[in-house]
Amino acid sequence: MDYAELPLPPSLDGLVAAVWTLEASEPGWVEHEATPDGCVELIHRPAGRSEWRRDQPEFFATGLSAHPIRFGFSGDARFTAIKLWPWAWHALGGPPCPGFADDWIAVAPDSPLADLLRDDPVANLTAALAGIEPPPLARAILASTSVAEIAAATGLPHRRLQRIFARELGLAPRTYLRLLRFRAALQDVQHGDDTLADTAAARGYADQAHMARDFRALAGLAPSGARVRARGPFL
Repeated sequence: MDYAELPLPPSLDGLVAAVWTLEASEPGWVEHEATPDGCVELIHRPAGRSEWRRDQPEFFATGLSAHPIRFGFSGDARFTAIKLWPWAWHALGGPPCPGFADDWIAVAPDSPLADLLRDDPVANLTAALAGIEPPPLARAILASTSVAEIAAATGLPHRRLQRIFARELGLAPRTYLRLLRFRAALQDVQHGDDTLADTAAARGYADQAHMARDFRALAGLAPSGARVRARGPFL
């Protein structure tokens, strides 16, 4: 499986988490785990077949999930996808995240969302999101390691944050921050040279055992296994 991420301009910071491509290049039917990372994914599959719970169309979007997702695709499948932070998804006109949490929705091939995936997705996103900045709450979420830090940065009380997260994301604040911490740790494990203990400390885990429990819950295997097997968010 050939997985690659395209470089993004600074103007997309806090709006787009990644633009990636994948080519299966394997015989038969392939199955992988997709790890949760707090993003909505807008996906174009120009070749082959893919399935999660049911057959997927050429254009679709996957919602937020708090657990790993096992999906399959044919060995000739190719994908181009955009990982959007939820507030960018909403800014682009996507439907509310809670409406397709832990699921996927079809995207009309003639829609503006599908057009983002054609030709040059990075250039398309740069144009579509020009002049749009992450809202203050979004910046606080990405910069915080606890709900208390978000509350302090925004002045919003804990209960109001819970209501906003439920309405906009369909996840509790603490759950969402857990996904962001895991996402960062999974990237570190793949690309960094630090020991697992150092990665756990750098990402705010109580200890290496704490990080290992999160990896087993959100990736289905230990950090050492993820270091060997992971390709981006896929295992």
